[in-house]
Amino acid sequence: MATGTKPFPTMHPVAGFKLGTTSAGIKTVGRKDLVVMALAPDSTVAAVFTQNAFCAAPVLVSRQHLSTHTPRYLLINTGNANAGTGEQGLLDAQRSCDSLAELQGVSAQQVLPFSTGVIGEPMPMQTLLTALPAAVEALDENAWVDAAEGILTTDTRAKGASLQYRPNAASAELITITGISKGSGMIKPNMATMLGFVATDAEIDAELLHHALQRVVNKSFNRITVDSDTSTNDSLVLVATGASGIAIDECNFEQFVTQLEQVFIELAQAIIRDGEGATKFVAVEVDGALDSAEALKVAYTVAESPLVKTALAASDANWGRILAAVGRAGVENLDVSRVSVSLNQVLIVEAGGRAASYTEAAGEQAMAAEDISIHISLNRGTVEETVWTTDLTYEYVRINAEYRT
Repeated sequence: MATGTKPFPTMHPVAGFKLGTTSAGIKTVGRKDLVVMALAPDSTVAAVFTQNAFCAAPVLVSRQHLSTHTPRYLLINTGNANAGTGEQGLLDAQRSCDSLAELQGVSAQQVLPFSTGVIGEPMPMQTLLTALPAAVEALDENAWVDAAEGILTTDTRAKGASLQYRPNAASAELITITGISKGSGMIKPNMATMLGFVATDAEIDAELLHHALQRVVNKSFNRITVDSDTSTNDSLVLVATGASGIAIDECNFEQFVTQLEQVFIELAQAIIRDGEGATKFVAVEVDGALDSAEALKVAYTVAESPLVKTALAASDANWGRILAAVGRAGVENLDVSRVSVSLNQVLIVEAGGRAASYTEAAGEQAMAAEDISIHISLNRGTVEETVWTTDLTYEYVRINAEYRT
């Protein structure tokens, strides 16, 4: 299942960034599951990783390599997470870097590995290594679609976003930003998503690039949840090749961040629209909070409530479940008499109780929509935040009950 009918977008190639995809047969024979990404020599790279203490071996290796070297290659496999695999998992992740580095004549520390799939299973290394030359042979700046398909697991469709913009209205020069992501279940990133790769041809130093990444992650991938589970393998990489020759500095940084955020939000929302078993795309909007932490506390409590999510799946305007979630969110000294709640602009709750204008028919009509906005006003401050989530369906249970079979 998935929501929305938006087609896969036109993917503008990023000069200095190539992608190669093949089928290694790591889990399913014939399925695209191995991707190599090649970065121009002068690229700058920023990345964020999962906050899960049981992080996967490739996450540990990528962090270590990134701390000492500028990456030249990214290596991604699906079908096996290489997580919960102990010392052997680390050796396998490093061996994959060694093999790609030998093929391409670079240092192994210039390769960052990424994996996604089943946790706790040993990596079929010979299967992966045998397929590496084919992925390298396929490297091409126009191969975004194949790569978007090659990083999927339980996803039902590829996820991509791409734009071009003029940093100077008086000039014809364009900056390109293009990216792909994957994720469908085990989604509450706490930093990024399960996997995401975004590239731009802008020229920007590493410190400023990392600052931009932190800014946009906190407004995109750090605002989504399918099931409140943070993956062991979450990784997000932002690459700036500099091939356009257009420098990002303090004068045009905010413009760059605005464009980058647009791509990141599109990729993050695509994950929610493809959430496991999802039939609803839900925006939980909280305003009138004292600070961002308070607004997010309320938004996530509502977005992750099984009772709210199952009501959404049934298109049941059971607004009492929303009130109960707001009430248990832990907001200090919350005056419930000032709280109001709307569903797709239908006022349901005002002054802490059922709105005088509300009818069950109006609530049912609001809940029948595929895209739903739950708007909660705390009316105690000026801060607002939005979290995107899904409903919780029988299909979600089936997918995860049968994940290893």
